[in-house]
Amino acid sequence: MTKLTPQDLTLERMRADVAAVLHEAPEAILDDDNLMDLGVDSLRVLNLSLQWSETVSLEFSELAEHVTLAEWWDIIRQKRAALGIES
Repeated sequence: MTKLTPQDLTLERMRADVAAVLHEAPEAILDDDNLMDLGVDSLRVLNLSLQWSETVSLEFSELAEHVTLAEWWDIIRQKRAALGIES
């Protein structure tokens, strides 16, 4: 298995990962959907944060405080920018 890099963590990758844990098609997950309403519980947030923290420094609490993919992407964008990676 190839190790992911910060460049690999994109909005579309995140959308696909969220969709996978919900057993949905990626296009069913909109940027401003409340992910908790869609079924993303704290255990799923923890698993996603652990998965994504392999590419950028990320804590569970950073995602748990927000409920939309757009908000999560803003967090990742800021972390990528700190690493000099454009989004």
